[in-house]
Amino acid sequence: MAAQGGETSAAEPTLVMMSFRRVVILVAVAVAAGAFGANRLGAAGSSDGGAGARSAEAATVTRVVDGDTVVARIGGREERVRYIGMDTPEDVKPGTPVQCYSRAAAAENRRLVEGRRVRLVEDAEARDRYGRLLAYVYRASDGLFVNAELVRRGYARPLTIPPNVAHEGEIARLASAARRAGRGLWSRC
Repeated sequence: MAAQGGETSAAEPTLVMMSFRRVVILVAVAVAAGAFGANRLGAAGSSDGGAGARSAEAATVTRVVDGDTVVARIGGREERVRYIGMDTPEDVKPGTPVQCYSRAAAAENRRLVEGRRVRLVEDAEARDRYGRLLAYVYRASDGLFVNAELVRRGYARPLTIPPNVAHEGEIARLASAARRAGRGLWSRC
């Protein structure tokens, strides 16, 4: 800020310093809040180990493999995605016979997400030993937590594999209620 006649005022360095401090503070807050997406789903490394916010990735489910696995298009690439925190009976696992309620679980998963936009949220580990993305799946249209919904309605059982434990308590409570009510596989298998 120049004073009249082209001279610089004594206040100019103070204003510049205040602006610089504000920028530094804003950048620090943005980084702390994860605004720059440093731990995107599928990236190497892990997120915050089960505490606080997790990174998310927008995707479209192109195919349902079974009750707990889908194929999703994420930014132009297709990835196999395994739901975290729950497990459904098997119907496509090589060497394993079709298990009780597996086809119903796959059909319900298909009804919930096939062809739809979803948000994939990671936990502590991005991938399993088979290379599949690990995610909590939320339907984009209404925010439905698909993993929890499958458990709540009796299509899945809890399966906690540390360190991916962010929703362990919630999923266990939903499974207990489904079991008590005899919903889905709890009354049929």
